[in-house]
Amino acid sequence: MKDSRKGVIAGLIFLLLIVLVPVWYFARPEAVAGPVMVDDPWANMPRRAEPVNHKDLFEGPFETGQQVTEACLSCHEESAEQVIHTAHWRWQSEPVMIEGRDQPVSVGKKNAINNFCIGIQGNWASCTACHAGYGWENENFDFSDTSNIDCLVCHDGSGGYKKGKSGQPLEGVDLLASAKSVGLPKRENCGGCHFRGGGGNAVKHGDLDESLYFPSDEIDVHMGRYDFQCVDCHQTKDHVIGGRSISVSVDNENQIACIDCHQPNLHADARINAHVETVACQTCHIPETAVKQATKTHWDWASAGDGSREEDTHEYLKIKGSFIYQKNLEPEYFWYNGLADRYLLGDPLAVGEETPLNPPKGNIHDPDARIWPFKVHRATQPYDARLNHLLQPVTSGEGGFWKEFDWDQALRLGSEITDLPYSGEYGFAKTTMFWPQTHMVAPKTQALQCQACHSEGGRMDWEALGYPGDPLKWGSRERTHAGDPVVSRAGAQ
Repeated sequence: MKDSRKGVIAGLIFLLLIVLVPVWYFARPEAVAGPVMVDDPWANMPRRAEPVNHKDLFEGPFETGQQVTEACLSCHEESAEQVIHTAHWRWQSEPVMIEGRDQPVSVGKKNAINNFCIGIQGNWASCTACHAGYGWENENFDFSDTSNIDCLVCHDGSGGYKKGKSGQPLEGVDLLASAKSVGLPKRENCGGCHFRGGGGNAVKHGDLDESLYFPSDEIDVHMGRYDFQCVDCHQTKDHVIGGRSISVSVDNENQIACIDCHQPNLHADARINAHVETVACQTCHIPETAVKQATKTHWDWASAGDGSREEDTHEYLKIKGSFIYQKNLEPEYFWYNGLADRYLLGDPLAVGEETPLNPPKGNIHDPDARIWPFKVHRATQPYDARLNHLLQPVTSGEGGFWKEFDWDQALRLGSEITDLPYSGEYGFAKTTMFWPQTHMVAPKTQALQCQACHSEGGRMDWEALGYPGDPLKWGSRERTHAGDPVVSRAGAQ
């Protein structure tokens, strides 16, 4: 009797296994939506080199930054030749061809015009406080003179190193203490310039500001939760730092991307993985920038010079004009293939509309383009009313607008330096600049959900992006109506 009962029980268990195991197997999430990928943020990231303690390697005293550089190069002999060929030193790219131009173009902070402080030519001493060198105060700076390389601006670990006019160390900086502290660049080294571009904290980029020195997970998951330093993603070889910004660059050499470390099919849901063909990772994973500190979105130079107005750093300054700052900034979205066009000094302005200074390239039919999030900075800046091109004024220094508040004089001085014609008649034109948002990555629980884009009043202007409407409604392989062409690229006709 007992043996028969055992047989019945064993049979029932066997039948249950036959039924339940297939149910369990095919009900797994990966069986429905593909394999669940395990993503380790450090898996593809080279570990940082152990820093060398320099405390006992410098004797000093040092009276100038150049003396520190000489001491550094006594051991790192190859570094000088590497540095002088980098964009961080030259502030200018190698010549590259741009569509629509007859000649190769060499552009960078050295000669580009923007819609923040407008340009460095004639304003060198103020702007080059962020140059990785010493003594750039006019157009005669010698870029082959390696003695003027500033090693400390990137490698100081004391936190006490500060630069001033023409990139010289500020008075009172303890150069010996800085030299003894050198090591791998930290956030403070990079952020000292990149977080404060445009004249102050959080002004330019939107996704870069001083909140990234010690961020929470919600501000930036890489820097907060995983303790990334800038150089972990912006990996460097022979002093060439990985990354490109279309604010000053027109090529896409040495660029970095999310999928350098993350797998594109990372998501458990195959529907999300399908978006990777047309949507940048940043679009979903950076729902907002300027998360903690407001960033500048509008700058009106035409209102500058009014001494009767009350001054406020985020609203109005006599020397600079009126501003609008925004916090928790929702990006604007455009197709982007990693390249951009560039307004160059002397180019004509757009007729009757805003002139884009660095419009991102790409469209719905470009297989290399993705929908990207951008901060768009809108400004009103001086231009030649007769010749119809932007003008670069001298703002700082002798005769500059910040001292004399005379636009005509500032523009004449700038014209002489840039060799750009000035008719004597000026006005103020509307311009735009585009800043791809790629920092301030939120935790995945805060990534955009479907309805953020695929709903009435959602984030995407589908028609402006080239779709006939929301591609979720139109489909990617269906005909819109009988006889209409088959749509592709997730809804493009």
